[in-house]
Amino acid sequence: MSVVSLYAVFANDEEAERIGRTVVEERLAACINILGPIRSIYRWKGSVESASEVAGILKTTDTMANNLIARIAALHSYDVPCIVTWSADRILPSYADWVEESTA
Repeated sequence: MSVVSLYAVFANDEEAERIGRTVVEERLAACINILGPIRSIYRWKGSVESASEVAGILKTTDTMANNLIARIAALHSYDVPCIVTWSADRILPSYADWVEESTA
């Protein structure tokens, strides 16, 4: 089983929902958990900035991860969006099966 979680940061709730719904409908992700507002402090073009953003955690398979990353980047409003993955080294087998079936 090759389930990965993907963490992404979005400009707002609407963008997170629009992109999340699109990639689930396209079977690139099994689901997205849209988290509450986050506060980000970051360096951008030589200045320290801050913004209110929305984070999301998507579940997919290792084989779909690159396609999911590319699709989120293409739909995203940011020039350089935060999109990172990590593998699940322990997972409920029935949940892994569901993720794999949902992205097949």
